[in-house]
Amino acid sequence: MQLEDFDYELPEELIAQVPLKQRDSSRLLVLDKKTGEIEHRHFTDILDYMDRGDALVLNDTKVLPARLIGVKEETGAVIEVLLLKDIQDDIWECLTKPAKRIHVGTVVSFGEGKLKAKCIEVKEDGIRRFELIYDGILLEILEELGTMPLPPYIHEQLEEQTRYNTVYAKNLGSAAAPTAGLHFTKELLKRVEEKGIHIEYVTLHVGLGTFRPVMVENIEEHKMHTEYYEMSEETAIVLNKVKESGHKIISVGTTSVRTLETIMNRFGKFQACSGTTNIFIYPGYQFKAVDRLITNFHLPKSTLIMLVSALAGRESVLHAYQCAVLEKYRFFSFGDSMIIK
Repeated sequence: MQLEDFDYELPEELIAQVPLKQRDSSRLLVLDKKTGEIEHRHFTDILDYMDRGDALVLNDTKVLPARLIGVKEETGAVIEVLLLKDIQDDIWECLTKPAKRIHVGTVVSFGEGKLKAKCIEVKEDGIRRFELIYDGILLEILEELGTMPLPPYIHEQLEEQTRYNTVYAKNLGSAAAPTAGLHFTKELLKRVEEKGIHIEYVTLHVGLGTFRPVMVENIEEHKMHTEYYEMSEETAIVLNKVKESGHKIISVGTTSVRTLETIMNRFGKFQACSGTTNIFIYPGYQFKAVDRLITNFHLPKSTLIMLVSALAGRESVLHAYQCAVLEKYRFFSFGDSMIIK
């Protein structure tokens, strides 16, 4: 399939720049993957698409306020550092701008020296490895000095840093939020539980590769980025029982889909495990784990719209997106939601 097959026109004013005041007040487009029929609802109606005995699977990864602006100690040049991956013992893999100014031995200072980063390795694509030097607790320092690493299409400042994390975020490690989950409130999750629906969590740490554009015309030649995932034994047991009983697995977000499908492909069932995945899901893929998907509206020609198209059909998805544009839905990370049933 060709990259152009996943393109669509989107007016720039429909790209949501700030989150809604109330998380669950977003709109909900409902797409029937069998018939292509579309409904327009609100996110608080999401319970209408779950039945007792189903399982709602959420990604509990947490985004660090990992975007730091500092100065190069030697020259005072302004340097941006984005913490991507905790290697070990305060050694972090980071994206830097401008990377050409950072060499082995370069020290970048943040918050008048409250945190320092010494470059110990130069890698490709603006990636550097730094040793972090500080006194105290790193997370507390990041919460003071850092900001959330918002996607490049968001130009507004985020007033509340917590709004780029889900209410159930727990495991630190993501460079971007699993945004389909941003619509849930604790009260809504309680209503889900009261209806007799299993709420289960997996972890997939979202990397910056999720924002990297597809650069090949033939999408089958695209190489996916690798991300870390894990599933607990308790979750595996519940999900296997749900599958065996004929109930539905409802995935919240494409990151949960990638985790669930990776595990099912590797083991033929859900199993306690951890590892890395570079699974690329596009039309023609046969889903083994996921029955329904709650997701946001994704960028044109992205691997995410390809994944959604694999579940609901490319033509149905592009038609749904066209309807969403006409109805002036809000798009991307802080935008409205859709469910594929």
